[in-house]
Amino acid sequence: MKRKPIRTTKERRVKKKKFNHKYIFVVGGVMSGVGKGIATSSIGTLLQSKGFTINLAKVDPYLNVDAGTMNPTEHGEVFVLNSGLETDQDMGNYERFLNRDVLEADYMTSGMVYKHVIEKERNLGYGGKCVEAVPHIRNEIVHRYEQAARLNKSEISIIEIGGTVGDYQNIMFIEAARYLKIKHPDDVVFIMVSYLPIPSKIGEMKTRPTQNAVNQLASYGVHTDIIVARSEKAVDQRRKEKIAIACNIPETNVVSAPDIDSVYDVPLNFEQDKLGEILMKSLKLEPRKGDGLVEWKKFAKGIKTYTEEVNIAIVGKYFTTGDFVLTDAYISVLEAVKYSAWANRVKAKIHTINARDFETGKPDYGTLDQYDGILVPGGFGESGIEGKLNVIRYARENKIPYLGLCYGMQLMTIEYARNVLGLTGAQTAEINPKAAHLIIDIMPDQKKKIAEGNYGGSMRLGLYTAKLRKGSVAAEAYGTTTIKERHRHRYEVNPKYIEQIEKGGLVFSGKSPDGTLMEIAELPRAEHPFFLGSQFHPEFLARPLSPHPLFTEFIKAAKAKKNKRA
Repeated sequence: MKRKPIRTTKERRVKKKKFNHKYIFVVGGVMSGVGKGIATSSIGTLLQSKGFTINLAKVDPYLNVDAGTMNPTEHGEVFVLNSGLETDQDMGNYERFLNRDVLEADYMTSGMVYKHVIEKERNLGYGGKCVEAVPHIRNEIVHRYEQAARLNKSEISIIEIGGTVGDYQNIMFIEAARYLKIKHPDDVVFIMVSYLPIPSKIGEMKTRPTQNAVNQLASYGVHTDIIVARSEKAVDQRRKEKIAIACNIPETNVVSAPDIDSVYDVPLNFEQDKLGEILMKSLKLEPRKGDGLVEWKKFAKGIKTYTEEVNIAIVGKYFTTGDFVLTDAYISVLEAVKYSAWANRVKAKIHTINARDFETGKPDYGTLDQYDGILVPGGFGESGIEGKLNVIRYARENKIPYLGLCYGMQLMTIEYARNVLGLTGAQTAEINPKAAHLIIDIMPDQKKKIAEGNYGGSMRLGLYTAKLRKGSVAAEAYGTTTIKERHRHRYEVNPKYIEQIEKGGLVFSGKSPDGTLMEIAELPRAEHPFFLGSQFHPEFLARPLSPHPLFTEFIKAAKAKKNKRA
């Protein structure tokens, strides 16, 4: 009989108790758009602060394979991961709240699942069986849930299922979660983020829609364990009792989530309502020592103390649709501006400007003088382009700090070629491929893809390395000459014009390692306080606890301009 190895007291003390992988599924009730993504992100932040390794995953029930081909005014921002996968904007929330990158496996759509199953069937991957939604689609979804956990090496998976209970599109993802619950009854918890309306003519918070949503989820064979009750106001004790009795859960498992000014208070509010303890109990876990949200509390408290404002204009074309002003198309940009403002101990007052307002009639350029900084984000197509070019020219000539992102960098290069170098007709091939001077041209590897109509997931996507010129504004901002940033574009600065443009004074301070692709353009500080554009999307790597250096330098210049004016 073999003797067991003798462990020292120290070895016994540090040995962790093993447990099965845990799953938390977050579903929506009553209506969409009430904050499932923020709730999921906040739960992840909460559990991560308690010492657990977690992964956040997003399920989008649409049949698009990814989010890359969808209109931003309808779906919101397309968020790009390191791998190049084009995803839903909630993936950006996950990264910002966790302060780390998420994996490609953490995102799935109905299109991905069905595409994989059909391709597998075509290749006889099912051995000639009749392929059906149940079990084959369901099992593929379960496989993806489990694979995300394995690749992340996480202990807890928090999976947000898009849409609302009752949607036909997300039933298979809920069914897959139910199947996991059957296999692992002690390791799966369901959270419903539901809305409690307060009709204006009645003035009373109504719980019945939430009760109905919980009943509908029960009809799928899924019992709701925790309800995050979203509403204009905090849910009182009486209604908590009412929901608890009707939905067959303890009162403590009804967590109030009223409207708040800052989404960054949500993890703290959840902690105050003891959601972490509720989850520990529901998942049969023992508490661990974590950082207790120390850094997050410091950040959330700090942003409320800054009263000095800088006025930042964001000039885009996706802001308006009908009578509405939308900001979701630029959500990462807006948040990146805020983080860097807070890093500079000021508050960013963001003004959304429609580029079309500066391209027809007689635009009032004097209105731009009120802004301390101007930012032109990415985009596609012809609409609003001349307006953006006019705004960029005004920012350059009047020394207003300017930051251009992707298309915003390409347009600042075109503006410089037109109005400084005198290249009349300077344009991008995206707008006019027969222009006299194609300052921006399509990337060679993209021409064949466009000719074949291959648009989805075919751009230059994901994380790439760039080398920065020593002593440049960009290198000073980063504090290094080698960077990695995420891209999403088809067009680039035409190599034929690079030498002419640089001789004319615009500096390409960031380039691909082989020197062929222009990654950053800027004017020296002697010429302008801050006039810089990046071909990549720095907003994708901006996070509350680690603001992006380019945005921080931009806000620093904007703050200096305001102080000088004052």
